[in-house]
Amino acid sequence: MDTKQTFIGTKAYQRCGLLITILLTQWCDVWSQAQPNQLTPLAIPDLVTFWNFQNSQQGDDLTSEGSYHYTLEEMNGPIRRENDGVFGPSSLAIVRGQWLRIKREDCPALDIHGKEEVTIVAWIKRRVDNHWQYIAGMWDEGDKRFKGKVRGEGPGAPARQYALFANGHKQANYKSLTRTNADNQAHGYVSDSGGATPGKPFSFSYATGASFIEEDQWTMIAFTYDHQALKVYHNGRLDKNPNYNPFYWDQPIHDGAEDGADFTVAQRSVPSWPDYPKGEPGNEVGYGGLLGGLAVYRRALTEQEIKQLYTSTMRSQKD
Repeated sequence: MDTKQTFIGTKAYQRCGLLITILLTQWCDVWSQAQPNQLTPLAIPDLVTFWNFQNSQQGDDLTSEGSYHYTLEEMNGPIRRENDGVFGPSSLAIVRGQWLRIKREDCPALDIHGKEEVTIVAWIKRRVDNHWQYIAGMWDEGDKRFKGKVRGEGPGAPARQYALFANGHKQANYKSLTRTNADNQAHGYVSDSGGATPGKPFSFSYATGASFIEEDQWTMIAFTYDHQALKVYHNGRLDKNPNYNPFYWDQPIHDGAEDGADFTVAQRSVPSWPDYPKGEPGNEVGYGGLLGGLAVYRRALTEQEIKQLYTSTMRSQKD
């Protein structure tokens, strides 16, 4: 073979290799778009607990996975399971007024306070419209005699720490600490004192997302706190709401110590509930609907982590 033929053969080989490379690159791009990065709640660092509400081999769907295995206790009657889930075929079908808890002394790793960061992620399908649909956290508002007080001591004293809500009827402006109406928007709360914000009847340190949480539709909501700001997320995206989300705040999380709040799901202790934990509050508060998953982290997850978590767990849902 002469030099000219060798040169032509080499160029043809190079062109073929380049074409193969281009085709492989295009295929990988298409595949990566069709298969988003998989990220399960268990794969994210600093997980405290994760409940997927699926029956294990032991038949226990209320014991968490992750670094700690904490078991939720059903309160105010047994909670029905529904064949409609996120992490499997099952979810909790919570009727407003039902709730779950772990006694404070039984879940020390969920006692997140001081300069510790926190994230709560919940997969919900709401079915009621009442205000203040609490999802989860350590949030005890104390009894009526402590309403409007920054701190309190003794039985019935408030012990707010951190909490995620699916619907509150007010949103707080971080600049003025004034409130305006809200409707079926997610809230993420922390408290630095355990009681009310100074000069206010309740705690006003919370972020409120802009998005309306649709009824009877699976939605992933989350909130994070990194001691710079509270941030609320809706279906994997930072749910920006000027002056309300992010809510810029740099205070430590209240340390409830031995008299602090229990970890509760679907209901928090409120002033109208003097006989907590018996029965339920007299006013119509609390979550009603399906709960498909719940995760708590001792770190403020990044926007990318929350986005990947949404695409991995709820690919069939639309933003």
